[in-house]
Amino acid sequence: MSVSREDVLRIAQLAELDVTEETLPGLAEQMSRILDYVAQLSALPAGETVRPFVPGPDATRCRADEVNPAPLAFPPAEFAPAFKEGFFLVPKLGQFE
Repeated sequence: MSVSREDVLRIAQLAELDVTEETLPGLAEQMSRILDYVAQLSALPAGETVRPFVPGPDATRCRADEVNPAPLAFPPAEFAPAFKEGFFLVPKLGQFE
């Protein structure tokens, strides 16, 4: 696929890039090569028989995503001076009374 000078200028305008006249032929050639490469990739057969790539041995799989509470070494009632109905009881400070 061939990218014209006008195509490069339009893409540069959309991307808000300032392109000089000297760089236009090089950019057009590079964009044409990129589009040719993408066309080659599109021609490759890709169906449901292709497995996704997972690095590492086949036996290595991701674990299930489960949400579990963090276990505590001691229940809060054991180390809290005052604990009632799931809440820590703290004394009021004298300056706030």
